[in-house]
Amino acid sequence: MEFDALFTAQLDALKEEGNYRIFAELERRCGRFPAARSHDDDAPDEVTVWCSNDYLGMGQHPAVMQAMKDTVDHCGTGAGGTRNISGTNHHHVQLEAELADLHGKEAALLFTSGYVSNWAALSTLGSRLPDAIILSDALNHASMIEGIRHSRASKVIWKHNDPEDLDRKLSALPANAPKIVAFESVYSMDGDICPMAEIVEVAEKHGAMTYLDEVHAVGLYGPRGGGVSEREGLAHRITLIEGTLGKAYGCMGGYITGSRALCDFIRSFASGFIFTTALPPAVAAAAKTSIAHLKTSQMERARQRRQVARLRAMLDARGIPHLDNPSHIIPVMIKDPVKCRMLADILMRDYGIYVQPINYPTVPKGTERLRFTPSPLHSDADIDHLVEALTVLWKQCAIAHQVA
Repeated sequence: MEFDALFTAQLDALKEEGNYRIFAELERRCGRFPAARSHDDDAPDEVTVWCSNDYLGMGQHPAVMQAMKDTVDHCGTGAGGTRNISGTNHHHVQLEAELADLHGKEAALLFTSGYVSNWAALSTLGSRLPDAIILSDALNHASMIEGIRHSRASKVIWKHNDPEDLDRKLSALPANAPKIVAFESVYSMDGDICPMAEIVEVAEKHGAMTYLDEVHAVGLYGPRGGGVSEREGLAHRITLIEGTLGKAYGCMGGYITGSRALCDFIRSFASGFIFTTALPPAVAAAAKTSIAHLKTSQMERARQRRQVARLRAMLDARGIPHLDNPSHIIPVMIKDPVKCRMLADILMRDYGIYVQPINYPTVPKGTERLRFTPSPLHSDADIDHLVEALTVLWKQCAIAHQVA
């Protein structure tokens, strides 16, 4: 059988739809973020990155970098094994304590990524709790969906950010069944924020466990960067808070926090934890430094909020459509995969602006977009340049302007 022909046929279909993904080959330059060197032939040597999840530029913070370098000198590179077999380093234990403190929980557990922490935790909870039912927000991340699917637990989908629908769905379930309400704080594609207090109240009313994904909020919201749950004073009422070290903290890895019994339960039964090599100690040390810094420093968050507001105001003034939301994520709606790819290519080639087209299956067909994430290190001149470029392209490409 000609397997390559089968592969190529499906790839060709993807290209025909306009949903084939092309990676930009970039080289992050220390001290230059959000600027990066481009290795693509049809782009300038240096471009400005506008779609990074290194939301606060902590991946190049001097103290974070120094912690990683010092730990490599002290411990070497890799962890040397799984957490169970020689791989638990002192830096992992310290980082877990830092994370537990961040969310006001008894314990925390590290994973190699936010995807793995969601997949492993939800699949373990759903499979190990007898007769468990997981109630999942309709727009939950793929990692949560995969974890729920793998658990083979009963699943109920409730309307996105709709506590009343959640209440109806919970009311229809057996009172004695373990119920897990899984949702996110900041949804990364639309940038909307959940009505957390109402969701928690509904879950508590029905005796359900709450599972909160804060990956796009940790470091960014709350007085110490504990996320939307900290900002709203609700962290103590949420059973499990999951997060990442690879976005606002500028490193790599994922985690869960909760009671000591809960974290020990996941540690003891989650295959995604048991059978994978631990994070390098240097990564753990850098992440701990980043978290500790953002627990006390408000400068990065304040500067980011200023730049987000400035970009939104300038887009509004030019009539360039973007989804109105209360978060740091600015989706500029294109609603066509071919135009979305074309705009991104022109921005890169002619203006040195890198933003990745977001298309299906990350977002539904017909909702393609350019997703901008201003950081505290984007200058006013960077924003001016971006808005001028978008204004020119909107006219050239005949894309509908926002209705005033």
